[in-house]
Amino acid sequence: MRFGDQIVYFCTMIKITLIGAGNVAQHLYRAIQQSPSCEMVQWYARNLDRIYKYQEEVKLCDQIKSLETADVYILAISDDAIVPFAQVLPPLGGLLVHTSGTVGMHQLPKQFRRGVLYPIQTFSSDVAMPFDQVPFCLEAEQKSDMQLLKSIASSFGCPTYKMSSSSRAHIHLAAVFVNNFTNQLYRIGHEITESQGIHFDILKPLIRETANKVQEQSPYRSQTGPAKRGDKKTIKKHHKLLHEREDFMKIYQQLTNSIAKTHGKKL
Repeated sequence: MRFGDQIVYFCTMIKITLIGAGNVAQHLYRAIQQSPSCEMVQWYARNLDRIYKYQEEVKLCDQIKSLETADVYILAISDDAIVPFAQVLPPLGGLLVHTSGTVGMHQLPKQFRRGVLYPIQTFSSDVAMPFDQVPFCLEAEQKSDMQLLKSIASSFGCPTYKMSSSSRAHIHLAAVFVNNFTNQLYRIGHEITESQGIHFDILKPLIRETANKVQEQSPYRSQTGPAKRGDKKTIKKHHKLLHEREDFMKIYQQLTNSIAKTHGKKL
């Protein structure tokens, strides 16, 4: 499923128009500007305030009718906005792609050459992201457009994966578990430590080690803790500590049951 290691660049610069002003768009802008084979033609946003600081570096635009000719138009906007926005776009000669994990490629209007350039990463506006560590899931209807997307992602230094809309949706689901849900568990841990006057930093070495383990072995083999051991006594003690937080108790019990089931323990 992964492309080969060979990086192929187009002979001429790939002209890109970026649409959107959120976290993904701003990180993509930095990657495009640093790319040896991509040229930023225009940056569109309904509200230019968020990207006004870049006006000396790139041509900004807030009118759809003012979009100029480009090889690729990247819709780096919210999932709910992708289809409605694409439906009001004028005819464009270039490739129209979005960056969503959940929106199918064929939800883009048929009159366009269509594709997907989906980065599997969490982006925050105030945190720099080295793009060579960001895998991109690619999808296109035409072979030449797939190669175009591969050239863009490869010029960022990124690994690329050819992937259908259905497979990409499952990758997004998995990403929610390993990123969004995990971060919520960090937040719960943070609240528990703070309630006892303990700084959350005490858990950061454990967080790093847990993340490092799955780089070397499967999550199944990495699992530790009372649920895997079938340690009912410790689990019961934790229940007592959580007796005033029903919401935390439910999460604790559901995850405990899931781990026990995975590892064949009865609690």
